[in-house]
Amino acid sequence: MRVCVLLCCVGLFSTGVFGQKKYAVSLIPDELRKDVNAVVREDHMTFRILSRSKATHTVRMVATIFNGGGKQYAQPYVGYDKLSKVSSFKGNIYDAQGGLIRKLKSGEIEDRSAFDGYSLFSDNRYKSADMTHSVYPYTVEYEYEVEYRFLYAIPGSALTPGEKVSVENFSYTLIFPPDLAPRYKLINIDTPPQHNKNADGSESLSWTFKNILPIKIEPHGPFIHEQIARIMAAPSSFEYEGYVGDMSTWESFGEWENKLNEGRDVLPPETRQKITELTSKLSTTEEKVKAVYEYLQNKTRYVSISFGIGGLQPFEASLVDKVGYGDCKALSNYMVALLNVVGIKGHYATVKAGDFREDLILDFPSHQGNHVIVAVPLQPDTLWLECTSQTNPFGYMGNFTGNRKAFMLTETGGVWANTPKYTHETNYQTRVADVYVDANGDAKGTVTTTYSGLKYEHQGLNFYVNNGPEDQKKWVLRTTNIPSFDLNKFSIVNHKNKIPSAVVSLDLTLRRFSALSGKRLSFTPNLMNRSSFLPAKVDNRKTNVYQRMGYTDVDTIKYHLPESIYPEFLPDPVKIVSPFGVYESSLQVDQGSVIYIRKMQVYKGEFPAASYNDMIDFYKAINKADNAKLVFLTKT
Repeated sequence: MRVCVLLCCVGLFSTGVFGQKKYAVSLIPDELRKDVNAVVREDHMTFRILSRSKATHTVRMVATIFNGGGKQYAQPYVGYDKLSKVSSFKGNIYDAQGGLIRKLKSGEIEDRSAFDGYSLFSDNRYKSADMTHSVYPYTVEYEYEVEYRFLYAIPGSALTPGEKVSVENFSYTLIFPPDLAPRYKLINIDTPPQHNKNADGSESLSWTFKNILPIKIEPHGPFIHEQIARIMAAPSSFEYEGYVGDMSTWESFGEWENKLNEGRDVLPPETRQKITELTSKLSTTEEKVKAVYEYLQNKTRYVSISFGIGGLQPFEASLVDKVGYGDCKALSNYMVALLNVVGIKGHYATVKAGDFREDLILDFPSHQGNHVIVAVPLQPDTLWLECTSQTNPFGYMGNFTGNRKAFMLTETGGVWANTPKYTHETNYQTRVADVYVDANGDAKGTVTTTYSGLKYEHQGLNFYVNNGPEDQKKWVLRTTNIPSFDLNKFSIVNHKNKIPSAVVSLDLTLRRFSALSGKRLSFTPNLMNRSSFLPAKVDNRKTNVYQRMGYTDVDTIKYHLPESIYPEFLPDPVKIVSPFGVYESSLQVDQGSVIYIRKMQVYKGEFPAASYNDMIDFYKAINKADNAKLVFLTKT
């Protein structure tokens, strides 16, 4: 699966006059220099709305770079396409005393296609410059302006651009005609804008801030996008390549997207006949949806399309049917068209995709998504379809698009819906093993592990299940957590259900499995699921604690022992109960064997900052239990 870029022309902005003063590092307040990679001396962005289809965006940035961790702030980048142009781009580099080292030359500004390796059609380009310097600290100053021939999205701005970066001066300004006033949304900001009426009849909204300390990202805390202060903005009335719309409500925004898709669901008669025949003998709606989905997977492949309105509008279904490819928009539209043939209503739906979930902001209608999927409302649950993958299990959203809001188009506009959640009950890993230990310390074993739900994606397993045996073998060797073993044979069986699973079976020779010392033989009964995870210590924890994924692990390992040994020491049963999860391990001794049983449940959730040390204690206790040893004595 790949993120389908809906709109690729993104930039930063601001105002200012070049070279009025130098930027000596000594002028930076001490509190802004402490433990940072860079200090942003000036971050000024101005977005000027000229009409419903015309705007300019200006950025001025001055940043002092203290080490290699801050070099990204010395590498300005601005995107554009056929509906926009970079009208100016200039810069200077200064030394630690604020003296000019050199000006950025026009020949140093690269102008390249923003080809991403899988885009078939794209008019996206970018201009960039490498202003890094070999002697730290140094300061870069750059400014650029972009002219837009559309008004669809307004760039927002974060007061702090990243971790270990402080900001000395920040401003964000919107200038507009009174009848095209933009909307704004403040995230982690309480300061209202300054509202001015200008001499030319325009109005402006502006925010200014000074001496912003760096954000400290604590382990297992909120994502950085949840912590930073930022300003979002969006138009109400807008136009994009002749398509006029209103973004002031999600319903009206959905109506505009419906206009883009209108008439693009027509299929040739022969394809309609194929789909009718394919589903004619199937009795349930879900069976029909699955058959159509697998038809799409077998017929099409993903390519990125970012060309003018094509960055927002899907290809016609008839074209996808003919050429066999499309981006997320085109393939989702094609799936909806195929379902229409058999009288099943599918809905085109936009999400913000990615493994690090950043949900759409529901109270601010605007262009926020980056991917399109399909929703098929059924009872009792809606089916969700990822149309860009030829191998994705039917109805599975996974980490990429699961557990988040989707903006679903309907006949009357757009509504919100929830994609599937995956919990500790669906995300499980069960392992059953038989290990035959000999008196010399070696062993042989068979291990069968089932990975289900989000565990299906364990270290990329969801991709390797579709690869050949050589790639699968590499995955097995990389993920089998046993110190010394030979892989005699293996198999991976893929079950492509709505809650998918993969069954991995191993036949192993375990060299030097047991430690021998005189008459004693010892080994750790937790064969290959020993926890080493331990959260880093944090003094004066400030942010709440997050466990992003809930799951359940169950291991049942039966050790077949030689008759010549008997147990000297067996660890006691362990049970650890915590708000973060529950852990249990125990041993059952039978004649000639020992059975080790381990069950661990981890709960997804948000926990108080004060509980962080409890989290450390929870995992510390698990690590100790997981590494406990059995000790046996020989009878001779």
